[in-house]
Amino acid sequence: MAIYTILILIAILVIISIFDVFFLYGLISTFVFIVLLPFYFIVRVLNRKFLFGWKEKLGFFKAPDLGDKVIMYHGVSVGEVIALENLIKKTKEVFPDYKVVVTTGTKTGQEIAHKKYDNVADFITYFPFDITYCVNAFLNKVKPTVVLIAETELWPVFSTSCKKKGIYLYCINGRMSDSTFAIYKKFRFFFKYVLEKYTKILTQSEIDKDKLLAIGAPKERTYVMKNLKFDVKPVNETVDLGQDGYRVIIAGSTHKGEDEIILPIFKEKHQRYSDIKLLLVPRHIQRIPNIEEILKKDGLKYGFRSKGDTFKDYDVIILDTMGELSKMYKMCYFAFIGGSFNKTGGHNPLEATVYSKPTITGPSIHNFRDIYWLLAHSNAGKIVKNPKELSDYMEKLLSDKDFYNQACKDCETIFHDQQGALDVVINELKQILK
Repeated sequence: MAIYTILILIAILVIISIFDVFFLYGLISTFVFIVLLPFYFIVRVLNRKFLFGWKEKLGFFKAPDLGDKVIMYHGVSVGEVIALENLIKKTKEVFPDYKVVVTTGTKTGQEIAHKKYDNVADFITYFPFDITYCVNAFLNKVKPTVVLIAETELWPVFSTSCKKKGIYLYCINGRMSDSTFAIYKKFRFFFKYVLEKYTKILTQSEIDKDKLLAIGAPKERTYVMKNLKFDVKPVNETVDLGQDGYRVIIAGSTHKGEDEIILPIFKEKHQRYSDIKLLLVPRHIQRIPNIEEILKKDGLKYGFRSKGDTFKDYDVIILDTMGELSKMYKMCYFAFIGGSFNKTGGHNPLEATVYSKPTITGPSIHNFRDIYWLLAHSNAGKIVKNPKELSDYMEKLLSDKDFYNQACKDCETIFHDQQGALDVVINELKQILK
């Protein structure tokens, strides 16, 4: 008798799943989640790691009274959260009657979100686990009018719940790597139903658009918006470090181990090109005493921005003041972007590119992978694998004037081609938030 009951239940589930493909998914995912969560928690603790934000992701959090006019932005981690900065600030200006909620999926993303948006967003929290209870608990507390998810995160339960509750759901700045596309394409039959739940899908490029269409995105609701990260403007301020007559190389946001790479290379180049200078910008100024030891060892004359020192008297100036790096890129010949020869994941090269200055970076670029991909497909940016490649490419920029000029033009071209994404999203919001 028991076996017949089980068979009947299975038959009912199969029939229901035919009409609602997400019912079975939600049932299975919830069951697997409940079974595996204790084991996952134990493994994380044994590895001295913790489940940051796990209560919020489960739906156990207290939200402020946000009312019924809420715009929600989601960026899973650091790169996506940074990309949303100008758009979120613009949203607050254009839609002052709406509350803005920002969610992330990682601890580092959450830290950046609080750092950048504590004075902008009305509420910052974690994105829920894609389990029916967690999603519903989240949506019932936040009550978003519209949800905009940066890049391409496809959450079946979340998208279905938004559709049922009449919440506008957007994929913005959408992109898809070749490896992700290869996996998603194998399960097109499933992701097609997920993508149909979106109000619109706005991609960074035609290539990304074609990939999403290939896995089932609705053609009539999938468009190219370009890349949000390129909606930056140059700082209109001139700085005098006595740089006239010199070619200034900037080593921006360097981390431990990178000064040991860039300074010997600069010394070698300086012996051959007497007109070059170096503006060294450590990410953490407490490392300056260690940097001074390297400079003394290499016999390089150095000064400090805080003391008013200039390139007329020194080969290297250490930028030991806060908040000035962005405007300094205007004076440089080219820039090395730090945080890329360790596991940091790189820093934003567009702060230099916006001034039409070529950039070089090490191999660790996961925070800005999409930007570097665009830059590296021209001469606007170069990803090097090791110090020797860094030295060789610096030599190319210093010795080949035609190559350097083309690299500068490529920077201008990329910015011209990519800008405008922010206005696309704001105009979309204007159409639905009337």
